[in-house]
Amino acid sequence: MPARPIALITGASRGVGAAVARALAPTHDLLLGGRDRAALERLAAELPGSRPWPVELTEVTEADVAGIDRLDVLVHSAGVVTLGRIEETPAEVWRRTFDVNVVAVAELTRLLLPALRAAGGHVVLINSGSGQRANPTWASYAASKFALRAFADALRLEERGLRVTTIYPGRVDTDMQRGVRAQEKGPYEPEKYLRPESVARAVLAAVTASPDAHVTEITVRPSAGPPN
Repeated sequence: MPARPIALITGASRGVGAAVARALAPTHDLLLGGRDRAALERLAAELPGSRPWPVELTEVTEADVAGIDRLDVLVHSAGVVTLGRIEETPAEVWRRTFDVNVVAVAELTRLLLPALRAAGGHVVLINSGSGQRANPTWASYAASKFALRAFADALRLEERGLRVTTIYPGRVDTDMQRGVRAQEKGPYEPEKYLRPESVARAVLAAVTASPDAHVTEITVRPSAGPPN
């Protein structure tokens, strides 16, 4: 039997990343990326054909990707958000936000390009509604997501043999969203948010599109809640 395609998912220990892993598991062998080794091991035990890939994404090196000679799908799901008005946001917050949300994505992609090229692979970037519009107190996060959009667009043009998809979800019912609502000092209302599985279905739709189709962008908004 031919080998199953391989997908590497960052931020796979929880939330959208874990949901994407579950969505791809029936058809792909998985590398589950993240910092929480115990959580990754629990998920790997649940999903046959998967294994943990514990790594600090802002410190990834060639040694971390050694042995990955072919990669069919790379899903960038890891990210951070810190809210605050521009006048209240110091340089270290901007640097950390861009380091995780943009620089780490660019570097991991760069390191994995040979493996992606070998497979004619697919890069999927989980962006945000904030990558399409900026709102008050979201400046550093939105700027990083606009930069992530630009990175995806440039990668698509440079690497004609790859497919590159940006997913723009609205608010999602995750631990990260709980943290966001705490920063906003607002109630947590999961019934108004997307479920992680809904975002994962969008990823699956892009990854399983017919060979003649290159799905470049998908916007998913909660039907019952705020647009971003």
